[in-house]
Amino acid sequence: METMRRNPEAIARCIRNAKTIAVASHINPDGDTLGSAAAMALALEATGKEVFLFCDGKIPDQLSFLPGADRFRVPAGGEGPFDLLLSVDVSDEKRMGACAALKAVSSMTAQIDHHPTNPLFMQENSVDGNAAATCVLIREQLAVLGIPLTKEIAICLYTGISTDTGNFAFSCTDAETFRVMGELMEQGLPLVELNNILFRVKSREQILLLGKALGSLAFRGNGRIAVMTLTKADFLACGALSEHADTLVNYGLDTRGTEMAVLAREADGGQVKFSLRAKNPFRVDDIAIRFGGGGHPQASGITMQGPLEACVERVVAAMAEKVADE
Repeated sequence: METMRRNPEAIARCIRNAKTIAVASHINPDGDTLGSAAAMALALEATGKEVFLFCDGKIPDQLSFLPGADRFRVPAGGEGPFDLLLSVDVSDEKRMGACAALKAVSSMTAQIDHHPTNPLFMQENSVDGNAAATCVLIREQLAVLGIPLTKEIAICLYTGISTDTGNFAFSCTDAETFRVMGELMEQGLPLVELNNILFRVKSREQILLLGKALGSLAFRGNGRIAVMTLTKADFLACGALSEHADTLVNYGLDTRGTEMAVLAREADGGQVKFSLRAKNPFRVDDIAIRFGGGGHPQASGITMQGPLEACVERVVAAMAEKVADE
């Protein structure tokens, strides 16, 4: 059985042998998956490759500044054939959504990812669960391929690294993270401008939705678990989209005395989507896996079927068991 490890040389061989390459991001796309894909497209096209960008989901307005953001397409059938399908920042095949169908029309499949729960679902896999972001691995991949950085590539890589490290505040941030950031700064990275876009300026809809989330805030497990919920009616009242809820769970985790936080939101088709967070040394990836999700030790996600309150009780009960054991 293949073990999880970085393998940029294997991915480089796949890329060198391919002329047409489909690059796929995960559903509910974030800065790391889109930044990784956009950076790869810019780099590979500079070497003469024909690159197609795919993502099963709307590109968040906040990330529309990314070079090539308007090139992402949802597979509708009839795409390909491709010499190579490369998924980036996709933790398992389910997270590919409609992009999973591209495997059948690709001669070779490969992936670059940093989720420790990744089951290595492609033919070639370069996966490091300890990397701060997939964009860190993309930087390494470009170096192995001998492709130089540009300002546009640096913008893409910074977006993924900064968002997945919580603006360099999460425990995954390490020396390698800052070594890569040094290289990006040397390309003329507009740090202040991008920091404002990604972390400071909020849309009106997001601020209104934050009010709804904070209005639902409750504490469980002797105050060690922060719980917030959002109904479909909340989104409707705020004119908000799912993307506007992506970082709201952090407000619960930032409360003094909490060890874990959860934000549950109603979605279409009777689904409930969970964002789970934890402070080191606590972890939530095992809880996510227990309910069919996955992610990182301190940041994971779940999608469940059922009534909001019942789903929340199941997840919170599992979190309460963990904090009670400490």
